[in-house]
Amino acid sequence: MAMVSPSGTLAYGSVVLAAVLWGGSIVAQKMALGSFSAVEASVLRDIGGLAILLATWWSQEGGVIKVSRSDLYLLGLLGLGVLGNHLLIMMGLNYVSGAVGGVIIGSSPVVTSLLSAMLIRDVPLRAVWLGALLSFAGVGLVSFAGFQAAGEQPLLGGTLVFLGVASWALYSIGSRSIMERVSPLTVNWTTLLVATVLQIPLLWTDRKVMDAGFASVTTSDWLALGYLVIFATAVAQQAWLFGVKGIGPSRASVLGNLTPVAAIGLSALILGESVGAIEILGTGLILAGVWAVNRRTAKIRS
Repeated sequence: MAMVSPSGTLAYGSVVLAAVLWGGSIVAQKMALGSFSAVEASVLRDIGGLAILLATWWSQEGGVIKVSRSDLYLLGLLGLGVLGNHLLIMMGLNYVSGAVGGVIIGSSPVVTSLLSAMLIRDVPLRAVWLGALLSFAGVGLVSFAGFQAAGEQPLLGGTLVFLGVASWALYSIGSRSIMERVSPLTVNWTTLLVATVLQIPLLWTDRKVMDAGFASVTTSDWLALGYLVIFATAVAQQAWLFGVKGIGPSRASVLGNLTPVAAIGLSALILGESVGAIEILGTGLILAGVWAVNRRTAKIRS
């Protein structure tokens, strides 16, 4: 049975909520890396989020799931998108600041629109190529310039974060079709389950708290992990899927420009990171690209 699409206002509100919560998650991820390795933080985050989503799914949908074999295959592929997003961004933040990570994540709207135009052709490619060039120039600037606030290895860290962005773009695009047949909540927990299972063997390759013991984890790092579990994973991911279902990946991705704004502000406020001219210029290029994509696609749709 086809699922009823959410109203436009509610869908837009859900996407905005997800974008702001993900801005805060950049800071939380950076904080959690003080006590946890990238893989440990990602696995614990996903296990906690999965527990919340499964409990919600059981109470709302009665624990019944009906999917075809082809849908199971697609859910498995979407799980790879979740895995790439969670793990690659966490790994990248080992090498760049939260502010820089937030700027790069700000390219998500254009990456999603570009891949969406290429793969499902919901908008013409001619409408997004200029915005893509502007945004990618901003990503390249903050990733490769090597300024002091960028971190230890800005090229490696920026590349990992950007690949995480691309993983999420593919997830957003692929999830829309299956949500015509399967609820967003079911898509959310099944893909998160795939990502969690695939990460567990990696724990033996990237250890920190497993060697030092859980007593070594600070209170602030536990709180940061809790934020990632509840808000960045369970709440934000569900809100994003709900919004994408209502307004589509291209329009939803435009509102993702709120994520870097929140990430930069919170990084400066909570982590004490400096925000310099390169971050500002990179953000400006990325947002100019978002504006260009939004303007061109709006003209085509009108």
